[in-house]
Amino acid sequence: MTLQQIKYALAVARRGSMNKAAEELFITQSTLSTAIRELESEAGISIFLRTGKGVSVTPDGTEFLNYADRVYEQFELLQEKYGRNGANSKKKRKFGVSAQHYSFAVKAFAEMVKRFDTLNFDFAMRETKTLDVISDVGSMKSELGILFKSAFNGRIIDKMLAENDLDFTPLVNCRAYVYLWKDHPLANEPEISLEMLKEYPCMCFEQGDGVASYFAEEILSDIEYPRIIRSLDRATQLNLMVALNGYTLCSGIISEELNGSLYKAVPFKEDGENRNSNMEIGYIAKKNSHLSEFAEVYLEEVRKAIGKQ
Repeated sequence: MTLQQIKYALAVARRGSMNKAAEELFITQSTLSTAIRELESEAGISIFLRTGKGVSVTPDGTEFLNYADRVYEQFELLQEKYGRNGANSKKKRKFGVSAQHYSFAVKAFAEMVKRFDTLNFDFAMRETKTLDVISDVGSMKSELGILFKSAFNGRIIDKMLAENDLDFTPLVNCRAYVYLWKDHPLANEPEISLEMLKEYPCMCFEQGDGVASYFAEEILSDIEYPRIIRSLDRATQLNLMVALNGYTLCSGIISEELNGSLYKAVPFKEDGENRNSNMEIGYIAKKNSHLSEFAEVYLEEVRKAIGKQ
């Protein structure tokens, strides 16, 4: 398995065609096809599915190419720093974070980016579903992931992390808060119980068809809510909270700079049937990995954002 073969495979995946990839690489299609077949033989998998309309990446190929892209990126970084033309290279260094929908995670990312020159770096902030956070870090698409564990979902999350060779490092422990807009009928209550909320819709982030409540982003996801409205992004959820007097259950760690001053977090009031729960928010990364300077700065900003230096 050579770096040249990896380069060829990445070009084929990017172009979706042997012909177009060969043109981009300035080699013949037969040379490219031979190199890909030899790579697949050595890897013991089919990386591409060949059809009359071109090529597509197989599930095995997707996993392989995620690792291959990371390996080739590191090779290019070596060339950039130590190669013959390293001083003149224009290749940008990459850093990505995948997170559940936390405004503090986005705030920390913005502060991290401010400390570097975006002209020279390729940054990515991915607010996404819980399983995608795990998948992104597991495949090294993102270096870090931000998510939470609780007594309810802990065993399942730990199993998924182990399967993806990931470690979880705690950042902060929280109790449940009810998050709603400032003019909600319950906004001025000192505490809010589920009984008080029964007439209002609970806003949840959609996790995909058939996905269990173990992957929900909202604490106390094991409780059955009579009224639920699902959405995909934070902006939509905030708008619906205003329009429908909706609410969600969260950590209480909110970036007003990003979410605005129209919203507030009120402590959740437990009762005999609906107990409060501990929410352990942390970051995930590849086991035994050495964090990049970007990751270190990002985590420093996260700790500032959550008030834990």
